[in-house]
Order: sequence, then C-alpha cells, then structure tokens
Amino acid sequence: MNLAKNIQNIAKNTLLQEAEALRKVAGYIDEEFERIVALILDMKGRLVVTGIGKSAIIANKIVATMNSTGTPALFMHAADAIHGDLGMIQPDDVVICISKSGNTPEIKVLAPLLKRTGAKLIALVSNTSSTLASQSDYILNATMDAEADPNNLAPTTSTTVHMALGDALAVSLVEARGFTSEDFAKYHPGGSLGRQLYLKVDDIYPKNELPIVNASDLVKEAILVISKNRLGAAAVVDSDNHLVGIFTDGDLRRMLEKHEQFDQLIVKEVMTSNPKTIEKGVFAIRALNLMREQDINQLIVMDKEVVAGFIHISDLLNEGIV
Repeated sequence: MNLAKNIQNIAKNTLLQEAEALRKVAGYIDEEFERIVALILDMKGRLVVTGIGKSAIIANKIVATMNSTGTPALFMHAADAIHGDLGMIQPDDVVICISKSGNTPEIKVLAPLLKRTGAKLIALVSNTSSTLASQSDYILNATMDAEADPNNLAPTTSTTVHMALGDALAVSLVEARGFTSEDFAKYHPGGSLGRQLYLKVDDIYPKNELPIVNASDLVKEAILVISKNRLGAAAVVDSDNHLVGIFTDGDLRRMLEKHEQFDQLIVKEVMTSNPKTIEKGVFAIRALNLMREQDINQLIVMDKEVVAGFIHISDLLNEGIV
C-alpha cells in the first residue's frame, strides 16, 4: 500500500473511531443529564469550568460557548486553583471539572477543595469509578474505549467526546431557556456574525438616493437619473405610481446592442419587468442571499405597495456582513 493511500485510511479510521465513541456516549444521556441541565438553569451564580492539560483547553471552549449562548461562565485552570484562583468560586456557583482519568494528582487535590466551597460539582469524566467521580454531586459520563492514536496515549477521542458533551449541554440549555437568534445577537454585536443577526434593510437603504422613473419616460432621461444616483438602476413606476419594473445599467447595455438610435425609446420598452424586491424590516442577510441567488447587484425596498428605496450589494459589503 502506498504512503498516500495509507494516510487516507488512517485519517478515515480516526474519524470513524471518534464518531463511534460519540455514538456510544449519546447512549449515556439519561435523567442525570436532565438534572444537570436543571441545576445550571436554576443556579444563582456562574458556571465555572476547570481542567488541566488538554482538558483545560476543552474547558475554555465550553466556557466560550456557554457565555455566547446565555449561560454566564468562567474558566479556572485546575493547577492555578490550588494556588489562589479557588477564591473565584462562590457557594451559588456550579463547577464542571473535566478529566479523562479523574485520578490525576492535581484533580485528586482539587476535588475536595471544590466541595468545601459549597458549589455543586459536576464531573465530566471518562472514568466513572475515579476519585473525581466519587467526590462529585453529578456525573457527565464520557466513557470511551480508547484514544484514536495507535499508542492509546494522545488525547484524541477523549477530548472529542468531552467537547461534544459540552456542546450537548450548551444546546440543551439554549433550548430549555428559549434562547433566540435575537438573544444570540446581543452577545455577538461585532463582526460579520453579529451584523447578520441584527442589521436590517431599514438600517441601510435610507442612506441611498431613491432613483425613480416613469415607464413612459424617455430612455435618455432615465440614463441621467441612473448616472446621478450612482446605484446602477432606477425603479420604474406607472402613472399610478405602482412599481412595474427596473431599469439597470445592464438593461442599458443590452439596449445599445439592439438599437443604434434610441432618442425616442421609452423606458417601458427596455426595462426589466417584475423586478426583485424586498420588504422593509427584513434582515439584511436575507437581501444578500437573494442577490446571490438571483445574480443581481441591487434590490428595490418596498413599504407594502410603495417604493421605499434601494439596497445595493456594495452596501452589504461595506457593512461587513459577508
């Protein structure tokens, strides 16, 4: 077997082994898990997550996920806890201690100290017969057969299982407290993700001009309107001011290909009928997705039957939601 093929098999087997471990852990979800969710929902303090080594990295990830989904959480390194950081824990807090074996020297020292704080202790552990498990009020069972590495030493499958259980706990809490996308936006106001969650069409289109022409206007007049407003398009309305089309710079190019003379052409003859529109109040990310789906650069914003404005793809790019 050549090296490349062997590497592919190793990678696939690693993923399959970890996937199988996750499938088995899903079978351990029971009433204890429900009690843990209820405990965290009802806690008066914060969720403190601790661990050492690779478990500390997983703990940091779980804390980040919890904070972003409405559960106030803190990270405490297990080694630092016994050198002063234990003071961050209050009796109303809930502590999750992560450990594969549950028997490392630091964890053996830390577990009884955590109990003395009065906080409830949850063991996220792969050995339910360990010292940590015996000292804890609740157990998140992360039992797994072996690590994915051939020596069964490097934390691979165990860290995958631990992180996935943290995700399962976080998602359960999201569902239990009815955490919405609007709530999520409160914790993610920055970056493209935050803007996608709170930025609406209404926040953008009023900054643009509102180019409108009549279907019976001469094309040469419409060209001046498009050029003046620099949006590459104008909404076309009829005599009753109802939207009937859009006249874009693309329509203009197509017109020039077909007509050498256009002095007497009217907009109705060259416009695009049934233009794509979007309603006021809609999230801007929907406008972006619609433009991508239709391969267009602008949308007419409607306030019921009235043309309210334009939103251009460059507006969305400038807002940073892409």
